[in-house]
Amino acid sequence: MGVYLVSVTARDWSEPGEDGYGDVAAALNTELGRRGLPPYRPPETVRDAPGFEEKISPAMDGFTALCRAHLTGAELSTLLDWSVLVPLPLEEEIVLPVGTAYTEDESTVAGASRVLALAERLAEAVALPLDAIPAGKHLALSLWFMEEPTGGGARKTAGTRPGPWTDDPAAAFYVALYLRAAQYSLRHACPMTYI
Repeated sequence: MGVYLVSVTARDWSEPGEDGYGDVAAALNTELGRRGLPPYRPPETVRDAPGFEEKISPAMDGFTALCRAHLTGAELSTLLDWSVLVPLPLEEEIVLPVGTAYTEDESTVAGASRVLALAERLAEAVALPLDAIPAGKHLALSLWFMEEPTGGGARKTAGTRPGPWTDDPAAAFYVALYLRAAQYSLRHACPMTYI
């Protein structure tokens, strides 16, 4: 059990009711229309896209401290307070009066490009070796940072590429998590959410 950050397929995005995000999608399109923007409809899922799924399990204290050291309060809110991430160039978060599986009464929608820019700043601040960090497979980050049984992954990379990122593996995990989630959303034009 626990909380997972996952990609949402086009089918699930348009599906109404408990198993889908149709209410969120409709509310977002209403709000986009009110702002003079076109509706958001994710394309049909790319057949070979692996999907994105990462477990939110490590403590966030070190990551929050890292954010406070390098981001403004508004930027911290942009990075952490969303419940739905979309590949749209939103200038600010949009609060919708409908919930998701993770939230009850409302959803906060953020633009992936803004989240990516903030995560990239944090990655640079801790010298995160992004080229060594996996992407694309289910739980790839979770396994690489937290559960690598043979001493590989993060520990092996830390031995050859030390830096501030090794001081707090949980904080580095969250930097990589938000960065990879935003990249995935933009690359596949799909929403991301927590379940």
